[in-house]
Formats: sequence, structure tokens, C-alpha cells
Amino acid sequence: MKPFTKLLSFGFLVWLIPFAVSVVIYPLKQTGSPLFETIMPVTLTLVGVVFSVLYFKPLKANYIREGWTLGVAFLAISIALDLLLFMWGPMKMTFGNYVIDIGLTYLIYPIITVGFGYLLENKL
Repeated sequence: MKPFTKLLSFGFLVWLIPFAVSVVIYPLKQTGSPLFETIMPVTLTLVGVVFSVLYFKPLKANYIREGWTLGVAFLAISIALDLLLFMWGPMKMTFGNYVIDIGLTYLIYPIITVGFGYLLENKL
């Protein structure tokens, strides 16, 4: 798979999988259970780690740069797709509320990917 295609495919999947999980567990949020707010960051972290491992595995150099590229791509794709649903789509949420409730959680992705890049760069 070409690097750009891989980046976009992985970016879409790191958005889609947590979104699917959120749809399944949404009744928890409606009942006011804090479990929803716990499950979602755990899901994002798991998905971020799995796709970071898959992305970094074939790489031989430039790990920190690739970590930044991957993390920013994951962040940007996730926010862009979310905004289509949460601001202009069926869920109608203000940008401020989106950032507070959901958007900041996506910072998990660059934290993971840059951390992986740093570890790989300094291990070699």
C-alpha cells in the first residue's frame, strides 16, 4: 500500500472504530453513566496504539517525523469527519461544545505516535 493511501486508510479507521463503539454504547451516555466517558478514551488509545504499531513496523528511519505526520493526520481526519456529523450533520453541536466534549480527546493520537517515534528513534 502506498504511504499516503495507508495514512488516509489508517486515519479513517482510527475515526470509524471509536465512532462505531460510541454508537453501540451511546445508551450509557443518555443515562448519565460515567462509563461512556471512560470507555471512549480507552478505545481511542487502543485503536491509536494498534494502528501506530502497524504504521511504524515497516519503517526504517525518520521515526519522530513519521510520528508527527501520523499523529497530525489521525487528529485532523478524526476532527474533520466528526465535524461533518456533529456540526453540520444530524447531531448539531456548537464548535465550542464539540471541542470540550470530544475534540480534545483526539490529542491522544499525536501523543501516542510522537511517543512511538521518539522511542524508536532513540532506541536505534
